[in-house]
Amino acid sequence: MKLIDEYFETAMEDWSMMQKTSGDEGAEWAERFERYFYEFINEMKKWWTTLDPKPNNLNEAEELPEIKKWMEQIPAPVQINFLTELEDILDGIETERFD
Repeated sequence: MKLIDEYFETAMEDWSMMQKTSGDEGAEWAERFERYFYEFINEMKKWWTTLDPKPNNLNEAEELPEIKKWMEQIPAPVQINFLTELEDILDGIETERFD
Protein backbone atom coordinates (compact mmCIF):
# COMPACT_ATOMS: atom_id res chain seq x y z
CA MET A 1 0.00 0.00 0.00
CA LYS A 2 2.93 2.31 0.66
CA LEU A 3 4.11 2.21 -2.96
CA ILE A 4 0.58 2.92 -4.23
CA ASP A 5 0.37 5.97 -1.99
CA GLU A 6 3.82 7.17 -3.06
CA TYR A 7 2.88 7.03 -6.75
CA PHE A 8 -0.44 8.71 -5.98
CA GLU A 9 1.19 11.53 -4.02
CA THR A 10 3.78 12.10 -6.74
CA ALA A 11 1.07 12.19 -9.43
CA MET A 12 -0.94 14.71 -7.41
CA GLU A 13 2.15 16.90 -6.84
CA ASP A 14 2.87 16.79 -10.57
CA TRP A 15 -0.75 17.71 -11.31
CA SER A 16 -0.43 20.70 -9.00
CA MET A 17 2.78 21.85 -10.67
CA MET A 18 1.25 21.33 -14.11
CA GLN A 19 -1.61 23.66 -13.15
CA LYS A 20 0.87 26.40 -12.24
CA THR A 21 2.48 26.43 -15.68
CA SER A 22 1.39 27.18 -19.22
CA GLY A 23 2.35 26.13 -22.71
CA ASP A 24 5.53 24.17 -23.21
CA GLU A 25 6.72 24.66 -19.64
CA GLY A 26 3.83 22.49 -18.44
CA ALA A 27 4.61 19.62 -20.82
CA GLU A 28 7.23 18.03 -18.57
CA TRP A 29 4.88 18.15 -15.59
CA ALA A 30 2.08 16.69 -17.70
CA GLU A 31 4.32 13.79 -18.76
CA ARG A 32 5.40 13.20 -15.19
CA PHE A 33 1.80 13.31 -14.00
CA GLU A 34 0.71 10.77 -16.60
CA ARG A 35 3.61 8.45 -15.83
CA TYR A 36 3.01 8.46 -12.08
CA PHE A 37 -0.78 8.33 -12.40
CA TYR A 38 -0.51 5.12 -14.41
CA GLU A 39 2.15 3.72 -12.07
CA PHE A 40 -0.39 4.35 -9.31
CA ILE A 41 -3.07 2.55 -11.35
CA ASN A 42 -0.74 -0.42 -11.99
CA GLU A 43 0.00 -0.74 -8.29
CA MET A 44 -3.70 -0.39 -7.52
CA LYS A 45 -4.36 -3.36 -9.85
CA LYS A 46 -1.88 -5.45 -7.85
CA TRP A 47 -3.55 -4.40 -4.60
CA TRP A 48 -6.95 -5.25 -6.07
CA THR A 49 -5.90 -8.87 -6.58
CA THR A 50 -5.35 -9.17 -2.82
CA LEU A 51 -8.87 -8.09 -1.88
CA ASP A 52 -11.13 -10.80 -0.50
CA PRO A 53 -13.96 -10.40 -1.06
CA LYS A 54 -13.74 -8.09 -4.04
CA PRO A 55 -16.43 -5.50 -4.69
CA ASN A 56 -19.02 -6.64 -7.23
CA ASN A 57 -19.73 -3.26 -8.78
CA LEU A 58 -18.49 0.31 -8.98
CA ASN A 59 -20.66 1.51 -6.10
CA GLU A 60 -19.21 -1.14 -3.79
CA ALA A 61 -15.69 -0.34 -4.98
CA GLU A 62 -16.20 3.36 -4.28
CA GLU A 63 -17.12 2.48 -0.69
CA LEU A 64 -13.71 0.93 0.02
CA PRO A 65 -11.80 3.22 2.42
CA GLU A 66 -8.74 3.34 0.15
CA ILE A 67 -10.78 4.24 -2.93
CA LYS A 68 -12.66 6.90 -0.96
CA LYS A 69 -9.36 8.37 0.24
CA TRP A 70 -8.02 8.65 -3.30
CA MET A 71 -11.29 9.95 -4.75
CA GLU A 72 -11.36 12.77 -2.19
CA GLN A 73 -7.94 13.95 -3.37
CA ILE A 74 -8.15 13.42 -7.12
CA PRO A 75 -8.80 16.65 -9.04
CA ALA A 76 -12.18 16.73 -10.78
CA PRO A 77 -10.72 16.56 -14.32
CA VAL A 78 -8.89 13.33 -13.42
CA GLN A 79 -11.78 11.60 -11.64
CA ILE A 80 -13.28 10.28 -14.88
CA ASN A 81 -9.93 8.68 -15.79
CA PHE A 82 -9.70 7.15 -12.34
CA LEU A 83 -13.27 5.80 -12.47
CA THR A 84 -12.70 4.40 -15.97
CA GLU A 85 -9.60 2.59 -14.75
CA LEU A 86 -11.50 1.33 -11.70
CA GLU A 87 -14.30 0.00 -13.93
CA ASP A 88 -11.73 -1.75 -16.12
CA ILE A 89 -10.24 -3.37 -13.04
CA LEU A 90 -13.71 -4.49 -11.92
CA ASP A 91 -14.44 -5.92 -15.37
CA GLY A 92 -11.04 -7.62 -15.60
CA ILE A 93 -10.03 -5.56 -18.63
CA GLU A 94 -6.29 -5.26 -19.06
CA THR A 95 -5.39 -2.00 -20.79
CA GLU A 96 -2.15 -1.39 -22.65
CA ARG A 97 -0.45 1.97 -22.84
CA PHE A 98 1.82 2.96 -25.66
CA ASP A 99 4.19 5.79 -24.82
